[in-house]
Amino acid sequence: MIGIREVTLWALSLENLERPAEEVAAITEIARETLEALARRDRSHRMQMSLQVIGRRDLLPERLREAAERGETETRGRPGLRVTLALGYSGRDELVEAARAAVRALVAEGTAPEDLADALTADRLAAQLYTSGSSDPDLIIRTSGEVRLSGFLPWQSAYSEFYFCEAYWPAFREIDLLRAVRTYQQRARRFGR
Repeated sequence: MIGIREVTLWALSLENLERPAEEVAAITEIARETLEALARRDRSHRMQMSLQVIGRRDLLPERLREAAERGETETRGRPGLRVTLALGYSGRDELVEAARAAVRALVAEGTAPEDLADALTADRLAAQLYTSGSSDPDLIIRTSGEVRLSGFLPWQSAYSEFYFCEAYWPAFREIDLLRAVRTYQQRARRFGR
């Protein structure tokens, strides 16, 4: 075992939802099948994992949204691996939504309008992120030969290590994961210091 306790997979970006309808249908069906397979694996193999879905659920097709809700409900509170699946996710959208939620919370607490800017702290904003309660990623693996993040977890990835790999996601193998982990283990993390 290599000690991985949390995994976040970005299966569908908010921008992907603007692609042609048949392409969106194919991507969302794969995401739905993946969610259901993970939930089945948890039930049948006692994998001990919990599923969390982040992103704009309100924009997802109904079948995918229902599969996300079922997967979360069936695995809620389970110990073991925490799997987060980003569906309808945009890092920019997450930051805007977090800022809005933080401001609303400050207003509800009675913060005066002139004090809002100073009261909005990094901790308050982080508490409103989709991933609140999860660890920031230590390692981000980008497949498909792309050397960019495309808006994936911009806040949370501030001190992440990156590994870029030529394999496309469907062809990503266990050996590719092990190479990424080995490369990560050889790095000296400084967290900006």
